Amino acid sequence: MKKIGLIGGLSWQSTVEYYRVINEESNRRLGGLGTAECILYSVNLAEKLGRMARGEEKQLGEEFLDVSKKLVSAGADMILLCTNTMHAVYDVLADGLSVPVIHIADATAAAIKKQGLTKVALLGTPFTMTQPFYKDRLKKLHGIDVVIPTKEQGEEIYRVINEELTFHILKEESRRYFLDVIDSLRAQGAQGAILGCTEIPLLIQQEHTALPVFDTTVLHAMAAVDAAFA
Repeated sequence: MKKIGLIGGLSWQSTVEYYRVINEESNRRLGGLGTAECILYSVNLAEKLGRMARGEEKQLGEEFLDVSKKLVSAGADMILLCTNTMHAVYDVLADGLSVPVIHIADATAAAIKKQGLTKVALLGTPFTMTQPFYKDRLKKLHGIDVVIPTKEQGEEIYRVINEELTFHILKEESRRYFLDVIDSLRAQGAQGAILGCTEIPLLIQQEHTALPVFDTTVLHAMAAVDAAFA
């Protein structure tokens, strides 16, 4: 089994889920007491989000590349950037490393296409929902159209992510708000919904809506396990 290099802390709540999914699935395949071989580097979320907010993507890319190289030096055979938003610097990592970097949008797109869907809602941070690094990849590489919440809805989603989900505070009124947003995007033709922030699946699961939802945390983690066993 290949070693999985994880860049976590974005936030640590979702990093816990990555670690759980990777090890549960690895154990299912290995049997007995078998578990995954992982190397985790956890970063300071506030520092990285601050760079994003200030438009310092060049410095952000350099920092994540440095972290990735440390993981590779420690024996990682692949890199998993455990976040949607920070995939804004994916190309820097992919171009600067000798090992594969598994893109979260590619793992998600594979699941969407498996269900035969061509238009989906995207919920996440404002960076993920509005910047081209995510939406364009889905459209250009996978032929998937994306609809996003209004600016006002996006601001409330981001507030819930930062003030509640990052601290594992799960409020029913926030869940209802997210589901109302999903319903509004369904009315615009969305056939499914990408939970495009790795904290959102803490609040929203498939049982909460009839619309297919795509848990990017689980899909990304499972893609890493597939690569580790390949």
